Formats: sequence, C-alpha cells, structure tokens
Amino acid sequence: MIDVVSRLVAVKEKTSTALKAAESDPGASVVLVAVVREFDTKADKAGRQSATEAGARDAVIELEQAGDSAKAAVEADPGASEETNQAVQDAHLAICILKTEV
Repeated sequence: MIDVVSRLVAVKEKTSTALKAAESDPGASVVLVAVVREFDTKADKAGRQSATEAGARDAVIELEQAGDSAKAAVEADPGASEETNQAVQDAHLAICILKTEV
C-alpha cells in the first residue's frame, strides 16, 4: 500500500493553497470561498482519520467528494480569477490521483 498519510499531507498543501487563493480573490463569491474552506477542512480531517487502511480509504473518498464540490463551485463562479481556478483544480486533481491509488 502507498503511504497515504504523506500523500494526504501533499493534498493538504494543495487545499491550503486553494483556500488562500480563494480568500484573497476579490472576484470569488462567498459560496466559492465557503466550499473551498470545507475542502480544506476535510483535508485536515482526512489526515487524522488515516491511521488504518479502512480509515484512510474512507477519508480519501470523503475528501474527493469535497474536492468535486470545490471544482464545481470554481467552474460555476464567473468572478473567480485564473489563479483561484487553477489552485482549486490542482487540489482536486491531487485527491483524484490519490483516490485511484488507494
């Protein structure tokens, strides 16, 4: 099995970057910021739940669902900057890749 904990740390770095981008983006809607904040919060939670293989798998699935929501929100927000869009897309891609490996 891959080292899920270290991979979740890498995903958390991406979600933190996405949250910083969304929070500093004057064009981002409050809805987008809230959804990205939830994605980042779920990344924190996933890191704590990954002590067992089953816990890690569940955490990754839950985090991917939050990532899907963040991706949909950024794509639907016409005011979001390209930087915010890219940061959210990068975080979403990171969790999607991890999910395929767990």
